[in-house]
Amino acid sequence: MAELRFYTGPMDSGKSTLALQTDHNRAARGLSGRLFTVHDRAGASLVSSRLGLTREAIEVPPDFDFWRYAVDALTHGARIDYFICDEAQFYSARQIEDLAKIVDELQIDVYCFGILTDFRTRLFEGSARLVELADSTQLLQVEALCWCGKRATHQARLEDGVMVTEGEVIVVGDTDADPIATVGEVTYEVLCRQHHRRQLTSGRARAVSLTADPLPFD
Repeated sequence: MAELRFYTGPMDSGKSTLALQTDHNRAARGLSGRLFTVHDRAGASLVSSRLGLTREAIEVPPDFDFWRYAVDALTHGARIDYFICDEAQFYSARQIEDLAKIVDELQIDVYCFGILTDFRTRLFEGSARLVELADSTQLLQVEALCWCGKRATHQARLEDGVMVTEGEVIVVGDTDADPIATVGEVTYEVLCRQHHRRQLTSGRARAVSLTADPLPFD
């Protein structure tokens, strides 16, 4: 029986790496699949891993119809055994419902990979619907770490190195840049719940630790 599976974790937990590995393993067994993504950090129609792996994929705009795509492909003689759907947090609820329909009606396995919550700690629309509909939801075992060493559970958005909690939900950025050095662009940092709640990023913690103690004058 086909299944709808959701693999989730914060940024830096290896979701895209696992998506590419899942595709590779199934293709190596002679299965035929399709790779989908949206808003990948490397650009349109690409799935990229921070380990340097990159594959071409089908971009999923807001009006993309998964059901129509699958039916049209099968009608024209294509073989489809599975879908790999990266950045699934950005999919609409309707698109997730179409993926569930594809599993149930067409018996095509669907593997979705995505972040659970946004920088405001609110569930993404696509992730929320996946939690509601998926046959299984699995937290990735590769733990992303907060600067303090605890397991990171939340994404912080930084603008000019300063953490923000309001703004557009979808703003593409990465976690590679130095939060202190960043000027004029958006970056992200993974934090534990405690430091996300306190808005204490690694840059702010470093600045506080470098603050000189007052001299012991009377």
